[in-house]
Amino acid sequence: MNRFLDLFLAWLTVEKGLSGNTCSAYAADLGRYLDYLERLKRDTPDSIQSTDIAEFLGKERERGLAPRSRARLLSSIRMFHRFLLIERYATLNPSAIIEAPRPLKKLPTFLSMEEVEKLLRATLGKRDEDIRDRAMLELLYATGLRVSELVNLKLREVNLEVGYLMTIGKGNKERLVPIGATACHRVADYLEQVRSKQDPELLQKELFLSRLGESMTRQAFWNIIKKRALLAGVRTSISPHTLRHSFATHLLANGADLRSVQIMLGHADLSTTQIYTHVTRERLKQLHKELHPRG
Repeated sequence: MNRFLDLFLAWLTVEKGLSGNTCSAYAADLGRYLDYLERLKRDTPDSIQSTDIAEFLGKERERGLAPRSRARLLSSIRMFHRFLLIERYATLNPSAIIEAPRPLKKLPTFLSMEEVEKLLRATLGKRDEDIRDRAMLELLYATGLRVSELVNLKLREVNLEVGYLMTIGKGNKERLVPIGATACHRVADYLEQVRSKQDPELLQKELFLSRLGESMTRQAFWNIIKKRALLAGVRTSISPHTLRHSFATHLLANGADLRSVQIMLGHADLSTTQIYTHVTRERLKQLHKELHPRG
């Protein structure tokens, strides 16, 4: 079978115009595959069966190869068998019915409720930037907005009297999100004590402004979160979405239904929101352990 590998690599270079590094990656993947086929005494393309490929991928899984790497390996195998079929070295493609391994979804990083409290307490100063940062962090945690949605939020999109805001998320879709009383108070303090001085004639459309009275950027706000986390002594690794993840996780932990959380987060598909259900499973295990007679 090795002669077919040489022909395949030449085909990738000449017909597909792939780089030397890409061809080397194909050669490495397929070298292991062909060694396995040789042990099975599969010496012609049509002697290879779908079960051979499935068993090879199974052994790679046992060897510790991650799902993403196995998916790439299967992609190389499929391309190889497609080549054999196109060039009429084979009459069947045994890889066609093999499903790619699904990569495991990485669970989102979120803060505990105690860590959120510590982070918010780190903004309890009297400077203008303390008041602004407190309002931004409270609003972010209270609504689960994406950072881009927060920094682009317009004055006219927030109704503190009713306790709602309107934001435009992915796919240019509008959604209404409730705001808690604490976040409403913090934003009202910012509007009265800080923003009214920066932009008294309301020339800027955005709700939150930088120290220079300009629109806030995602990077600038990301630096604010990192600075406040450092001051608070929060050791959990924080990303721009950490408070959004914390918002969803804490809602579900306290009994919110998945559909409501989906709407507030602006997820088009419920399956996207389901990544947060790990916390409900952990909560159920904890309740079972605490309350069941034989927990």
